Amino acid sequence: MPTLEFLRSEIEHMRSQIGRQRKEIPQLQRAGISTAPAEALLFRMQAKVEGLCAERDRLASGEKARRPTYASGKPMKGAPAHRRA
Repeated sequence: MPTLEFLRSEIEHMRSQIGRQRKEIPQLQRAGISTAPAEALLFRMQAKVEGLCAERDRLASGEKARRPTYASGKPMKGAPAHRRA
């Protein structure tokens, strides 16, 4: 099972690849080359990123659920008030 940090880095990497692919499509059009395969690849890459984002969100919400919270649902941060100087 991939970690949250791995998913974040993979999403970042895929987004940079998508940007490069988008820049390449107009170059192919200017050269008179069919862009259908490049656009199909771009579509598949975007679908993969959406899937990775969904998995990242699922893992992130799971991590939030494990943190201690007050009765109101607000997360506990730092030391308890009675131990602060």
